[in-house]
Amino acid sequence: MGELVFIGLGLFDEKDISVRGVEEMKSANVVFAEFYTSVMPGVSIRKLEEIAGKGIKIVSRETLEEEGGKRLLQEAKKRRTAFLVPGDPLIATTHVDLRIHAEKQGIKTRVVHGASIVSAVVGLSGLQNYKYGRSVTIPFSENGFFSETPYKVILENRVMGLHTLCYLDIKAEEQRYMTVKEGLRSLLDMEKRRKAHVITLSTLVLGVARAGSNNPIVKAGYVADVMNHDFGDAPHTLVFPAKLHFMEAEALIILAGAPDQIRESLG
Repeated sequence: MGELVFIGLGLFDEKDISVRGVEEMKSANVVFAEFYTSVMPGVSIRKLEEIAGKGIKIVSRETLEEEGGKRLLQEAKKRRTAFLVPGDPLIATTHVDLRIHAEKQGIKTRVVHGASIVSAVVGLSGLQNYKYGRSVTIPFSENGFFSETPYKVILENRVMGLHTLCYLDIKAEEQRYMTVKEGLRSLLDMEKRRKAHVITLSTLVLGVARAGSNNPIVKAGYVADVMNHDFGDAPHTLVFPAKLHFMEAEALIILAGAPDQIRESLG
């Protein structure tokens, strides 16, 4: 009998995988990996293969979403199969769906967790974990269509006094990775349509780039300033804070370079 082991790779490079993850990868008969749900800027497939002691098969979005992960499931029915995923392996709903399908087919599954952008952003920003509301992805516009969902989620969270974590869209197959500037522009375009004063040039926002690396960029400030900040290469993430506790304000000022004026918005 085989099994399917989901292994989180962490955030930046091949050194982020846990000791347990390495052991599971080495003991697997076959190893798959995907890199379309997130970007790991420093990862080297060759080095990962050296650590694993075997080749790694890279799977696409099509393999997992359109084909239902059949290749992985076929292997996992008869052999110990490892599936390497950026961040924590079950943050993406695609992987949850794959695990459900495996269990329904009688395939044993296990999970080796990894560092996630969710916990990394909380730690880097100093914003308190229990004050985050629903998270949301800001997608690229398709044929001029802009999704209103991010705008609505930020508004709903703010009404409840909750921060909003915004993932920025990734089109790995096209080598397109949304930047902080593009994400904010998309929301400002929505503001022009909705006019609910959710996102303005004076809205407080936090941008994070390359969390998990030795030199992540963490910058808080007003939209007008953050839009023009140089965040460098992907991946980028946005956070819209709600009312701040005094310690959260201090954290944003000291850790993320926010202006001293944010103390005036303490909740």
